[in-house]
Amino acid sequence: MATSKSNAVAQAEAYYDSPDADSFYFTIWGGEDIHIGMYKDDNEPIVPASHRNDETLASMLKDVGENTTVLDIGAGYGGAARHLAKAYGCKVICVNISETQNKLNRELNKKAGLDDKVEVLHGDFEAIPAEDNSIDIVWSQDAILHSGNRPRVLDEVKRVLKPGGQFIFTDPMQSDDCPDGVLQPILDRIHLETLGSFGFYDKELTKRGFEKLDVKEMTHQLRRHYWRVGEELKANYERLTKGSSTTYLDNMIKGLERWVDGADKGYLAWGVMHYRLAK
Repeated sequence: MATSKSNAVAQAEAYYDSPDADSFYFTIWGGEDIHIGMYKDDNEPIVPASHRNDETLASMLKDVGENTTVLDIGAGYGGAARHLAKAYGCKVICVNISETQNKLNRELNKKAGLDDKVEVLHGDFEAIPAEDNSIDIVWSQDAILHSGNRPRVLDEVKRVLKPGGQFIFTDPMQSDDCPDGVLQPILDRIHLETLGSFGFYDKELTKRGFEKLDVKEMTHQLRRHYWRVGEELKANYERLTKGSSTTYLDNMIKGLERWVDGADKGYLAWGVMHYRLAK
């Protein structure tokens, strides 16, 4: 098992534990899901669109029930974990680097009467706190991009999965034909050197003995989501300043505009990837 986190993961931990980020994500997403939404149209609110992401991934899973153990890496506030526990009665283990988010996750699980079904662990996906061959399904939504060593994350996913286990995830990525250097403003903003891609994940997972079950390319949802978040931020700017600094919010607006521009130019990619580890 890996024992040290990459600099990118350490940066993400500090960021998501900050009062600026916690206030922003809680206010805009409502304290449940903090990943890209799947929108019916440009005007749909963020909260139901983000929850539809949970529902869509869950509907793609096979053989989920009360005896299933799901590991959510990068679980955020735990909205997906609660959805899975309520819908299927399965056990969910949330691994997340932000203790600020973990605290709220535990409180919401207790409030929902799910603290016996959902366990919340402070940790990161480069050194997953789980035994070998112990997990039926690894689940992740828009989190692996924060790793500075994605191959290590995939090694860890393989290590903890039982033979025949499933890995389902989404991740903001670059397109497979993205020109070198054009995403540098985005990468600098999130303290990364690279992004993954559909081709990268398929190659690396195949090499590790995974078979592809389904891949849904939905890059338009990434573009729509970052645009919607930007619109909500600007509409609620004054209210957001009660919990986040104007410097943070102004930088966020610029960052969101870069994501939208990158998507418009065909440099970015996003979608659902569903794989199974060979038995």
